[in-house]
Amino acid sequence: MEVLASSSLSPIFTQPNKINPKFSIQVKLWVTQSPKNLKATNFSYTRNRSNKQRSNATTNPGLVFVCNRFLCVIERNDHRKLSGKVMMKSSVNFRKNVSVALVRLVSVLLVSSISVVTTDSPSWGLSEENLLFLEAWRTIDRAYIDKTFNGQSWFRYRETALRNEPMNTREETYNAIKKMIATLDDPFTRFLEPRKFKSLRSGTQGAVTGVGISIGYPAASDESPAGLVVISAAPGGPANRAGVSAGDVILGIDNTTTETLTIYDAAEMLQGPEGSTVELALRSGPETRFLSLTRERVSVNPVKSRLCEIPGSGSNSPKIGYIKLTTFNQNASGAVKEAIETLRGNNVNAFVLDLRDNSGGSFPEGIEIAKMWLDKGVIVYICDSRGVRDIYDTDGSNAIATSEPLAVLVNKGTASASEILAGALKDNKRALVYGEPTYGKGKIQSVFQLSDGSGLAVTVARYETPAHTDIDKVGVTPDHPLPKSFPKDEEAFCGCLKDPTAACYLNQGLLFSR
Repeated sequence: MEVLASSSLSPIFTQPNKINPKFSIQVKLWVTQSPKNLKATNFSYTRNRSNKQRSNATTNPGLVFVCNRFLCVIERNDHRKLSGKVMMKSSVNFRKNVSVALVRLVSVLLVSSISVVTTDSPSWGLSEENLLFLEAWRTIDRAYIDKTFNGQSWFRYRETALRNEPMNTREETYNAIKKMIATLDDPFTRFLEPRKFKSLRSGTQGAVTGVGISIGYPAASDESPAGLVVISAAPGGPANRAGVSAGDVILGIDNTTTETLTIYDAAEMLQGPEGSTVELALRSGPETRFLSLTRERVSVNPVKSRLCEIPGSGSNSPKIGYIKLTTFNQNASGAVKEAIETLRGNNVNAFVLDLRDNSGGSFPEGIEIAKMWLDKGVIVYICDSRGVRDIYDTDGSNAIATSEPLAVLVNKGTASASEILAGALKDNKRALVYGEPTYGKGKIQSVFQLSDGSGLAVTVARYETPAHTDIDKVGVTPDHPLPKSFPKDEEAFCGCLKDPTAACYLNQGLLFSR
């Protein structure tokens, strides 16, 4: 069988005219005939090793050989950039002599490469800025959901960027990373400078300094408003007190139009030092308003709960446990568990879980809360471009409230992790869902920290509900609508169940009836 080996080689220089003795290379071996019994084989090789080190592949590995059916790759392990060209052919017996043949082949390539590059400039080595760019490239390469990378050669982009993009300062490197991400045409995959990365992490840990609103892109339609849409306003926050509500459109922030802003740029503009002000232009229906809001530290207490006692005969008066979950931060599952246990201690007959205006947050917290309500079943399917990649389900070991009737309230401000939870409870027939179609964010992002304190938020998957419904841009469809005047606070909620004359009255018997 013939093996054609080609490589682009150049060593890194640690001092002028001195080659780093530990550099290693990448070689691709294209197999022109498919061997019948070829198996993946690994070995390591580095120049200037002792015999003992050569016999131990786990000691300071230099080259790792990985072979599949048609392609064999020897990967470098020290991030050195190599240039220069070597081409050679060799006939080998893969079944008997694959390791020996490849060691010899690598030796020839190493010697050949040295003769090619020993007189070249030390500037061919990768700089610290290049390595940061490669770290970001590699993170997206491994994690991004679309392995076509928006129809481009991701490897070719890397080589072209390293050759052509200026990366002499950290700012230039950040710009190169942002330019690379822009080619994916994915608004949810973005680069986070160190300050933004720190701010994002603080937002999932319980508090943020801002005006207390969550924002998103308008739903795709011919009538989509220009600007960014308010998904939810934190109860008691500056925006909520000023009358901002879900569905309002933010037209401008501090005299900057939002038409060309990403939601992350807008979120950064909304946050700032405590006590400072931010000017907003909003459209609520046909009305345009201009607001000046003072930023404050908005404590994100994820759960409010209340016991609603409905008038009845004697000691059999129904008791309904109302739980309002406003966000999925790191405290959410613990707070929901505490609320459930407290209400069960008061002998509630049923539960209402209010997810209205909950724009999501931590995906694992949503999974843990779903497990509390389900005795078994699938919670969500995680899918990539090739189909179902992972399944999150439960066997009931974490369940604490599986027998009481459950109603879930949603609206167009219910997004992301909230939709996962609502979809799981609906499709497993654990709950009836009331309200209006949810926001429809069916993509999942993971956040990765880079070595300099910056980070990447990368779309890693999409999710489907247990009934294999892809809700992206569609949302979870409720079982029944709510009265238009149905309130969003726990005090008024109880009143709507108690007073048959109220415009928002909802018969508690029908609330849980299928």
